[in-house]
Amino acid sequence: MFDSLARWLMLSAARWLTGVRAIWPDSGVPTGPCVFFGNHVSHGDFALIWSVLPPHLRERTRPVAGADYWEKDALRRYVGRQVVRGVLIERDKAKRTLDPIEQMSAVLGAGDSLILFPEGTRNLTDAPLLPLKSGLFHLGRRHPNIPLIPVWIDNLHRVLPKGELLPVPLLCTARFGEPIAVGDDDKDVFLQRAAAAMLGLRPCSVR
Repeated sequence: MFDSLARWLMLSAARWLTGVRAIWPDSGVPTGPCVFFGNHVSHGDFALIWSVLPPHLRERTRPVAGADYWEKDALRRYVGRQVVRGVLIERDKAKRTLDPIEQMSAVLGAGDSLILFPEGTRNLTDAPLLPLKSGLFHLGRRHPNIPLIPVWIDNLHRVLPKGELLPVPLLCTARFGEPIAVGDDDKDVFLQRAAAAMLGLRPCSVR
């Protein structure tokens, strides 16, 4: 019960602070397991995407996040493990005991969806995107029938600017694109295509 209350408070805060709205593509909201992959500018990115999903889809969608951040203290562990049921990935290869692709594959195999940020870390540069890591490619290659859905989050970096303690209420959007698949592409070609799919969702005013 407390987990559900904490989840409701997180979702309510995300909606109240950002007035977030979802913009879906012509194909509409996915009806089965998928991988949402988006740009990463804030620790609140996954909550924003999560908050705009229909309830039935949200209940079966798990964010992928860095274990080094979410395992730092008791509160973060509780939120990461029980409130959002995060798939916690150890980013330091020397400390890994689990294969990240196996972790994510198990979630998809169980019929759940993922929220993934293929830049691997928050983008604090002036570039619109950091180079994408290869995990999205390997996951798409392993699960060719799972749609890979690009997402562009706009304005959240202004709501939660780096170094500030208090958020600034601003309107945000989460724009979802048409699904893509790895197909016959090699890693570099696919990652360039995935990046282009995200960048193509940016508002015209910032292109």
